[in-house]
Amino acid sequence: MNSATAFDQALADIAAGRIVVLTGDRLRGGDIDLMIAARAATPEAINFMATHGRGLICLAVTPERAAALGLTLINPGTHRQTGRPFARSIEAASGVSTGISAADRARTVQVAIADGASADDIHSPGHVFPLIAQAGGVLARASAVEASIDLARMAGAGDAAVICSIMRDDGEMARIDDIGDLLQGHGIAVAEIGELIARREAERA
Repeated sequence: MNSATAFDQALADIAAGRIVVLTGDRLRGGDIDLMIAARAATPEAINFMATHGRGLICLAVTPERAAALGLTLINPGTHRQTGRPFARSIEAASGVSTGISAADRARTVQVAIADGASADDIHSPGHVFPLIAQAGGVLARASAVEASIDLARMAGAGDAAVICSIMRDDGEMARIDDIGDLLQGHGIAVAEIGELIARREAERA
């Protein structure tokens, strides 16, 4: 399957509320991520990410949503960033217990992306890690954060996404060649950020 066909399949899966894999992040040395539209982030999806991704489970949001939630970048500069534009961690202000269970983290995501959500709806610190995307999407910053939001929008699945970097069994960060069994075993589509950039540029032309 070529990258364009794979990309189309990934878009269809995102629209259907399924998890896909993002590749081609240009800021993180080849790290890859599981991604799902935030509105589809059920406890089962969060548990899948925790089990098969093993990295931090993060909520990618637009600058506008971050402002509504009272979130700002922990480090607004660039020289000490890790490729992830982190805000402070969050928890839903109600409806959670310890906050770390898959159900609690899914609840926090849904509270944070609800229409009209504000800073009053979340507490900090918590167990969900918001990432604040740049306004221009992948055309401004070619990372999984912006790509996940662009993909959700392209798929008609909202403007927020949950992403989780993938580690190998030995604890090293996975590359796409490491996860063939995961992709095949669970029928996961792959979206390459380079293909997304090409499509965004074509739309703009």
